[in-house]
Amino acid sequence: MCSMESGKRGRSTYLLDHSDRIGRKIIISGGGRCNFTNQDATPANYLSQNPHFCKSALKRYTQWDFIDLVEKHQIKWHEKKLGQLFCDRSAKDILSMLLKECDEAGVELKNSTKVYSIQKKAGGFELETSLGAVFCESLVIATGGLSVPGTGASGYGYKVAEQFDLSMVPTRAALVPFLWNEKDKAVYEQLSGIALPCSVSCNDGFFEEDFLFTHKGLSGPAILQISSFWEEGDLVKMDILPHIPGGFLKEAKAESPGKKIEQFIQPHFPKRVFEVFKKYWLNEQRPLGQIPDTEIQKIEDQFKAWEVTPDGTEGYRTAEVTVGGVDTDELSSKTMESKKIPGLFFIGEVVDVTGWLGGYNFQWAWSSGWCAGQFC
Repeated sequence: MCSMESGKRGRSTYLLDHSDRIGRKIIISGGGRCNFTNQDATPANYLSQNPHFCKSALKRYTQWDFIDLVEKHQIKWHEKKLGQLFCDRSAKDILSMLLKECDEAGVELKNSTKVYSIQKKAGGFELETSLGAVFCESLVIATGGLSVPGTGASGYGYKVAEQFDLSMVPTRAALVPFLWNEKDKAVYEQLSGIALPCSVSCNDGFFEEDFLFTHKGLSGPAILQISSFWEEGDLVKMDILPHIPGGFLKEAKAESPGKKIEQFIQPHFPKRVFEVFKKYWLNEQRPLGQIPDTEIQKIEDQFKAWEVTPDGTEGYRTAEVTVGGVDTDELSSKTMESKKIPGLFFIGEVVDVTGWLGGYNFQWAWSSGWCAGQFC
């Protein structure tokens, strides 16, 4: 996105990529259909130490601008849910579109190219590469984060930032499954493969989507979303009866004191799930009318406020994005250029701006790339 915008301005533009195949993250995204943006994208859908930083870029190059580009290339798309937009056919359509735009803008793509060193020189930068020495007036770092190293992801962009003495926000894996602690694993791993609706919260994050039991822990959209807000040792709170109002068991007690609690719980869960909950959460055989309200509330809280303490996450191997990166205080929100080093730009995931699950991170790539492309 950045290089094609630079090329459109008549700038002589090289796009260097160490991978032998460009756009590998695009190709695997969205199950091969590429969730290329979200039609509801706003700055509120992004995490950063400076939540205002992303506003300028997202306003100047919006999701509608990218949709226009997609439609210009006659790529068919659809909304799946929650504003998430996918290609009808293949993620390869998005990659082909971007490559075509670069080609028409005169961008020279050089993949399988290693960059060994970068030196600041008068009037620009000198790169020592596997192609030989390259001199440029502007240098844009668009190397992504640490997530999904199998696609070629690395921490190279962070090293460049540190070389030029730019501050960094500590990084961690995000949009990533949780791992069970040992105690919970023994109880819940038998439910692997079952998905349930929930409301989940942690720190400032709150989401209503499905979660998935796995052999290793918890996954699914709700868990991936909340993982971006979770830090080691944090408690995650889950309402696994999100469509049932609080106080439902006390109401049941008033209306049907002779019935047992399990009669009001069982209809809401698959049999396998209920059997586990009955064994570990519902060790109560008395009729509702004989159970004190305080005990009834504790049982309800188990379902409406299940507290899970993950043992960690699956890490960068399966994480979709990386939280943290180059401190936004180091960059211009208008141009993405370093305030310290003229001509040096950082865009996309390498910057401390992280979107929610659902096309938001691609939109940040398009928006930040477009902005840098107007100035680099």
